[in-house]
Formats: sequence, C-alpha cells, structure tokens
Amino acid sequence: MTSTPPITITRTDLQRLEQLLDSLDDFGPGAVALQAELDRADVVGHDQVPAGVVTMNSRVHCREESSGKDYHLTLVFPQDAGAEGTVSILAPVGSALLGLSVGQHIDWAAPGGKLLKLTLLAVEYQPEAAGEYAR
Repeated sequence: MTSTPPITITRTDLQRLEQLLDSLDDFGPGAVALQAELDRADVVGHDQVPAGVVTMNSRVHCREESSGKDYHLTLVFPQDAGAEGTVSILAPVGSALLGLSVGQHIDWAAPGGKLLKLTLLAVEYQPEAAGEYAR
C-alpha cells in the first residue's frame, strides 16, 4: 500500500496537464498515474499556491530515506525531459511529486519493483513564487 498525501496544484497546471493527457496517443501507466493525481488534487489559482508546493517546472530537493541519497530534480513536461536533473510529469516519480508540500513523503515504486520512500526537503524554485506564471 502506497501513501498518498494531500496535494495542491494550480488551475493553470491542471489545464496544461489535461491538454497533455488529451494529446497522448498511448494512454500508458504514466498517464493513468497522472490522471489519478489530478483527480484527487486540491486546485487553486496560481497566485494562491504556497511557495513550498511542487508545481510544474519547480526544482525540488528530496531524499530517498533508505539510502539517504539526495536528489535535485526539476519537474517538466515530457518534451522538456532528458536533460540531467529533469523528470517528466509522466514518469512515476514525476506524477508522484506534483503537488507535494515540503516535509511530505511519497512511496515510489522504482524500476525493478523496489519501494522507495522519498521525502520532499525543499522547493528550491517554484515559478509561481517567482512570479513567472507563463512557464
């Protein structure tokens, strides 16, 4: 059983992500997981999202609890993934990070089926907090 902490997303991210899902030819596991996150999210205006919440294009600092390894990741749309440190919203960890608040943790099924626990330590950059709503 994986834990699913409450999440918050912006109306703008919701609209962009719904457009992304609508555009997919193959509605695979990543899309299904993302849709499930969108369905359970608390949706707020872009000017109402707290600074410590992961939104699209946020850069986050998280730790994998069993190994103690730290990760610095930027949550991006699939077309922007591929660069070092980026994670697609359609990747399992990407959809799991969306909407998390600092201090929350997620159980993430890594490749190979191992269950990892990631704790969100900081949101290092959030477009909304920086006043960059068009990103």
